[in-house]
Amino acid sequence: MDSSAVNANVSVDDFDSILLYSPDQSVWTTPDPSSPDFNAASSQWWMGTYHATETINASISFNFTGIFISVFERTTGPAIYIYGNSGPSYGSYEVTIDSNTTTLSAYSSSNASEPYLLYGSSALEYANHTLTLKNVGAKGSDGGGNGFLFDYLRMTVQLGPKGATVTNKTLEETDSSITYTGVWGNNTSPAFSGGGSTFTNENLASFSLNFQGSAIYVFGDKKNDHREYNVYLDNGTAQAFNGTSGCGGAFGQTCEQQQPCLKFFASNLDGSTHSLKIENLAGVNQSYFGTDFDSIVLTVPSEYAPRELSGTSTSSNASVTSSSTSSTSTNSSGSSNAASPLIAWNPMLLLFMACIYLFKSRLH
Repeated sequence: MDSSAVNANVSVDDFDSILLYSPDQSVWTTPDPSSPDFNAASSQWWMGTYHATETINASISFNFTGIFISVFERTTGPAIYIYGNSGPSYGSYEVTIDSNTTTLSAYSSSNASEPYLLYGSSALEYANHTLTLKNVGAKGSDGGGNGFLFDYLRMTVQLGPKGATVTNKTLEETDSSITYTGVWGNNTSPAFSGGGSTFTNENLASFSLNFQGSAIYVFGDKKNDHREYNVYLDNGTAQAFNGTSGCGGAFGQTCEQQQPCLKFFASNLDGSTHSLKIENLAGVNQSYFGTDFDSIVLTVPSEYAPRELSGTSTSSNASVTSSSTSSTSTNSSGSSNAASPLIAWNPMLLLFMACIYLFKSRLH
């Protein structure tokens, strides 16, 4: 990652649909954001939520392409930092990036008072990667139990080359550039961008958009009666995601997270016109769109300079994907399971983030 370029940190919360929980959400527990006594501001967790399990071999997967993943600090190479918890009830867990697995322990004699760094690495290539976190329970010298808790990770993406400026454009669900097929309804809430969102439970109902930008973020809420949806970027292969929130019972009208959840993300896009299509997979249960669609944020730089992925001859889009395969093995040296994050962003990043905070507190 070019530290002199225009870079931005993006938080991936435990509720975001770009994460895959296995074997399914039933073995994971999380606070209910729609509960009357839920208060994210008083919680130690990012956005007030976490996903915890005591099931051995339960896992979380996250695929990323050409993305530099980091916490606040500026480094010269790709990195990843993942946060959760440590304490007397936690045991060991495995972190696998591509074909390299590291076993670590979250056991501690006392619970952490803030998000605990589960894993950190600064030795990733700018390439296609697959990350898997797996709970393996108490092992060897672990004095704890079989618990594992995931809170969030943060990734840093390049939005433009050195000297470029970036502008950010928010498209609400009512924007005329977005085309809908099928029947869609409307919700209103002060938690939504612009005060509203749209939803559907019609099979293969979709919305589509042609756009220009170096990055695109799709936001929506999340609820337990939401299920799968497909995403097509530039008419490519369908990427399937799941919008189930994970608490409150299957298909329950509960466990709704109205604060913006990241439904899809792509970066490292060139200056051509791109296409995005997202379609609902309602199934026999007529489940609702993976997350109610709230808004789209486009990042438009004054100059485009997409990075070439390692092992490729041409520049490639950097998107968060849902497939379980990886095209590149990496060295996971430089890992750590303890750190104290520092803010050291470059000047153009500070300018970008000052602007982006106005429309989405989720981007950091």
